[in-house]
Amino acid sequence: MKMVTGGAFEGKTSYAMRVFGLRDADIVDGSSCSRYDLFHTKAVKHAEQLVKRCLREGDDVLELADQLIRLNPGIIVIVNEIGCGVIPVDPADRNYRELTGRFCTKLASYADEVHRVTYGQGIVIKKAEGE
Repeated sequence: MKMVTGGAFEGKTSYAMRVFGLRDADIVDGSSCSRYDLFHTKAVKHAEQLVKRCLREGDDVLELADQLIRLNPGIIVIVNEIGCGVIPVDPADRNYRELTGRFCTKLASYADEVHRVTYGQGIVIKKAEGE
């Protein structure tokens, strides 16, 4: 698994396409993809929206992370960083923010690589030893 993170509109998807040789057809959108597509795609963008959908549908977000690790261990996860701003006043928004962080932390701990993108420029913040 590989992860690409950063702020909104920072060029994460373009970066992932360039670095990992992805095409548009290789990427599903977490805001609308089916579970089948999620477990069979090369990459998912807007993973934070996938978390939001799970919460709306009453699914266990951390169980979804476990399923993703188990069923699609080579996936590239592209996610907007949502935990660096003002803490939301609304309890549901705080819960969403927290669970997105926990979801991404779980995936990042498993991932071989984690890249952070700012203004279209990426830096590798985690790389598996020996690579």
